[in-house]
Amino acid sequence: MALREQLEKLAKVHSHPCVTISLNTHRTHPDNVQDGIVLKNLCSEAEHRLLAEFDKRHVLPLIEHIKALPQKVDVNYNLESLHAFVSEGVEEIIRLPIHVPENGVHIADTFAIRPLIKALNRVTEYLIAVVSQSGVHLYRAINDAVVEEIRNGEFPYEPMTNYETEKEKLTDPKRLDNLVREYLNGMDKALNRVHNQTGLHCVVVATEDNYSRLMQVADRQVIYYDGFVHINYNQLAPHKVAAEAWKLVSQVQRQERAKAIEEMIESVKEGKVVTDIHEIYSAAKEGRGDLLIVHESFKLPARITGEFTFEVVDDPLAPDVVDDLTSDIAWEVYSKKGRVVFTEQNGIKQLGDIALKVRY
Repeated sequence: MALREQLEKLAKVHSHPCVTISLNTHRTHPDNVQDGIVLKNLCSEAEHRLLAEFDKRHVLPLIEHIKALPQKVDVNYNLESLHAFVSEGVEEIIRLPIHVPENGVHIADTFAIRPLIKALNRVTEYLIAVVSQSGVHLYRAINDAVVEEIRNGEFPYEPMTNYETEKEKLTDPKRLDNLVREYLNGMDKALNRVHNQTGLHCVVVATEDNYSRLMQVADRQVIYYDGFVHINYNQLAPHKVAAEAWKLVSQVQRQERAKAIEEMIESVKEGKVVTDIHEIYSAAKEGRGDLLIVHESFKLPARITGEFTFEVVDDPLAPDVVDDLTSDIAWEVYSKKGRVVFTEQNGIKQLGDIALKVRY
């Protein structure tokens, strides 16, 4: 199930209680051994809190599911963080390639889905086109990992030499340049067809000359990331290529977050920015949220008192307290077609830890 579908499914769950367990994890041995220990400790914490806050008979089935979680998690497949969502009739374990600010247990009437919303901003699926002497290999990647090589009858794209039988023409620089352009134009058209099917944009791994030629002959430059990865013929293994491509994609992500902050600050002049947390909550619930930006360090324990009201509390473990209200606010904005950005960049701090640009 795609991350977006998982988010929408979990966001609709309302149960008393919903338990969310989140922890940072490790991809490799021996570091990932401690992940299992941390998960067991968090499950024990969840059990103790459930017994302290709810009737034992009501939460006993939930506790049994939580106790079994460590046995269901193979630490050899861990990414940067792991999230378990458990309530009556629901049990989901999701690994994400992003870190969380801290490990923790969240118990409320809804799940703490903030990491999933953040992941939608940070988890990027894209294409990688490796243009080399052996042709063009096309990969589908998620963040810094290749998921599959595209093999559709057009890709892998045949080497250029197959298109020129008169080898003496290859000594003519102008003729060679034209041949390369024709070749890249044909490849571009094939890649456009993949883009039309998948909606994915592409990172180009090539020489500077070939990238420049491609940009000149491309039907739609917009399907390519702005910039390219210099090809290293000694490092063409898919995982090596993906690691380099991800540097470009993650840089683009950071730039987009910075642009979002600039947009928010500019919108202050238009009177479209709300920074009071109570006004933000109301506007988000009303569907007026266009762009929400939350600093990653900001959390807001609160007790809901009405449809559009809440009170801030100091103790996130107190009864009937939502551990982090920003999770609910983010979902209200996202589900009503707004944009949500979680950032560690301090540019937003001049407006506070959280700000909402409203539509009206």
